[in-house]
Amino acid sequence: MSLLNDLINLDLSETPEKTIVEYIWIGGSGMDLRSKARTLPGPVTDPSQLPKWNYDGSSTGQAPGEDSEVILYPQAIFPDPFRRGNHILVMCDTYTPAGEPIPTNKRYNAAKTFSHPDVVDEEPWYGIEQEYTLLQKDVKWPLGWPVGGFPGPQGPYYCAIGADKAFGREIVDAHYKACLYAGINISGINGEVMPGQWEYQVGPSVGISAGDQVWVSRYILERIAEIAGVVVSFDPKPIPGDWNGAGAHTNYSTKSMREEGGFEVIKAAIDKLGLKHKEHIAAYGEGNERRLTGRHETANIDTFLWGVANRGASIRVGRDTEKAGKGYFEDRRPASNMDPYAVTSMIAETTILWKP
Repeated sequence: MSLLNDLINLDLSETPEKTIVEYIWIGGSGMDLRSKARTLPGPVTDPSQLPKWNYDGSSTGQAPGEDSEVILYPQAIFPDPFRRGNHILVMCDTYTPAGEPIPTNKRYNAAKTFSHPDVVDEEPWYGIEQEYTLLQKDVKWPLGWPVGGFPGPQGPYYCAIGADKAFGREIVDAHYKACLYAGINISGINGEVMPGQWEYQVGPSVGISAGDQVWVSRYILERIAEIAGVVVSFDPKPIPGDWNGAGAHTNYSTKSMREEGGFEVIKAAIDKLGLKHKEHIAAYGEGNERRLTGRHETANIDTFLWGVANRGASIRVGRDTEKAGKGYFEDRRPASNMDPYAVTSMIAETTILWKP
């Protein structure tokens, strides 16, 4: 076992002419991350230096067996915290051999939205609060919970310390550091209200990079949990009953919102979001109706309301923003399993490009 550990940690820094590139993509469910590696000449500093690659889409639910080839287009690169050195992770999106984006490729349309001149001028910033639940591998029950049973009620676990209240911190902290190593703008972590549930925040990130960074942060989290023998769940309501669900609250601002008089721009943007509430809910994650019940710090899925410092609202505006008359707001509707490409681009499209 010590030899295996030595080989896993083998230092390849003396072979800079070779780079291991881990190609990452999103599978057919829209949440399953896949990856495979290849050796290329190095070092690599830009995605344009990387060749396209392909995979068997019939094995990921993305292509028929008789025409199974799906093409990977490298889009964003990150230092690899697992192999280190010159080795990299690359977030890809997915296309047919004819160059058409496949249906699960949400990045393609998001990139079009974020390249629109009006959106570029507004420089949209995002801060995404990614919640998740750690599960015991063999029983799919939250980490730290008695198998087949329940811990004490919620209250002592939020931002808590102690072996009887905080479960899985070694995974959480390893993920935090690995994301920083990878150049992801992870801005914090905390334990959540339900035991075994955690949150990390990515941002501020601009435009399409918000989606790239959230997807790669999820990849890194699942890889670390794999090593630890723990399962990561992004289900928005992993445990029924009087337990908090898991969301991906999306904090958002534009240049106009951050400037003097921005609070009026914020209110106008919120009004637009209210008019398109149903369309946004449809794109904000599977199973979200189990989470958005009007309880456990949520607004009911069929209701749109906003307020200052109101965690039971669809959109929350912070008191600092109200006081300053400019700043940002938080869309509390997205589920933990949302596609960040779809959510971030839809918010920009509705608030910047749509003219009701």
